[in-house]
Amino acid sequence: MAERPAIHRFTSSAEGALVNAYLVETSDSLVAVDSMLTVSDSRALRRSVERLAKPLVAVLLTQSHPDHYGGLTELLAGEDVPVFAPQGVIDVIARDDPIKEQILRPMFGDEWPAQRSFPNTPIRDGESVSFGDATFTVVDLGPSESPHDSPWILEGDEPTVFLGDQIYGHTHCYLADGFYKEWLANIETLRARFAHDTVLHIGHGGPVGIAGFDWQRAYINTFIEAIEQADWSDPTMAHAAVVARVKEYLPGDQLQFLMELSVEPVAGQLGLMRANRPQ
Repeated sequence: MAERPAIHRFTSSAEGALVNAYLVETSDSLVAVDSMLTVSDSRALRRSVERLAKPLVAVLLTQSHPDHYGGLTELLAGEDVPVFAPQGVIDVIARDDPIKEQILRPMFGDEWPAQRSFPNTPIRDGESVSFGDATFTVVDLGPSESPHDSPWILEGDEPTVFLGDQIYGHTHCYLADGFYKEWLANIETLRARFAHDTVLHIGHGGPVGIAGFDWQRAYINTFIEAIEQADWSDPTMAHAAVVARVKEYLPGDQLQFLMELSVEPVAGQLGLMRANRPQ
């Protein structure tokens, strides 16, 4: 029986949003799952590829947010490597990257890569790709935590999934894209799909088990209920009330800035801020 591929997890600095990327080491090659956000973290990931001393033969993207694709240029280091993603992920990245440039350049300066690479090899839902003794199958979720999400299943006797940001590992979460209903629906679909002993390698924190879906569902519902119950006649007070309520559910402050960045956009999407604007 072939030996199970080794999974190496790499976590970025706090400045890079504590995002995870993975190197799956087969008998003769490496497959990366996602990249980092910043130049420094992406170069560190590339050094890990070189230390493992096996060729990087593919990159698999789990979603369309920049902390998952921003470091591709540094990771690829000029090599001609296929970067797989569903067409929806490819399209969203190409559409939104100019907006991300305007947002992230002032925040990160030269740490936001000036030269960015995009996924170049589309794949359809349920299709598989094999590299040596490792076979990966993509799940095309459509909008979820990001505008387009695509977890990957590492096939084999031991169920293993690279889930992206469908579950956060007990850190605060980003909901500003506004697809929380789709995210909640996908949580139910994925929870029913995977066996109880499936290992879920996630985008922030982890790994986690199937129970992580329950935690994530409760976090999203807490956030939405806090926004709906806040008094938006005073947006500053409403923001503070939402943060306080969510922190009752998750007292820590890891990635709290992602949650806070989401408050006003989701309130706007729900019509709460617009309804309270002065006429």
